[in-house]
Amino acid sequence: MVFTKENRILDHHQILQKIKRMAFEIYEQNFEEKQLVLAGIHENGYFLAQALAQELREISPLEVQLVGVSLHKTEPLTHDIQIEPALPALTHTPVVLVDDVLNTGRTLAYTLREFLEKDCKKLEIATLINRHHPLYPIAATYTGYSLSTTLREHIRVVLTENEWNAYLL
Repeated sequence: MVFTKENRILDHHQILQKIKRMAFEIYEQNFEEKQLVLAGIHENGYFLAQALAQELREISPLEVQLVGVSLHKTEPLTHDIQIEPALPALTHTPVVLVDDVLNTGRTLAYTLREFLEKDCKKLEIATLINRHHPLYPIAATYTGYSLSTTLREHIRVVLTENEWNAYLL
């Protein structure tokens, strides 16, 4: 895959702007809460959840707990879903599930059960880029960038120490 300036749709600065705006939206919808769980789907969703947690801690009094969610994305039914650190019951706690790209909703749909079994107060979804190709009844509550694409196009989000960019391929 070739990543070029021409096919970049979000650069580092723009991604940071999206994260900041999403953090404000999350706080606005949860300002009456004392605590909040951000659950990032590994790898990129977890990096985004870390950045959102940092922003939320700066702009709000919310106690933000960050957890990572690991699952086998191509065969989710044959492998266990891991949440680290393990969560207790979430009866009075809202959860925001975070992923980098919302395409069909499949990955997010398979993770919902883990949080529903913990009886969370509410479950919301935050995604950096929403492609609008739902095959599952999943809708993002918070979206950084909404982009209608064809099924042949792909979005690649690169979040490393040296690069934060999103590309349309």
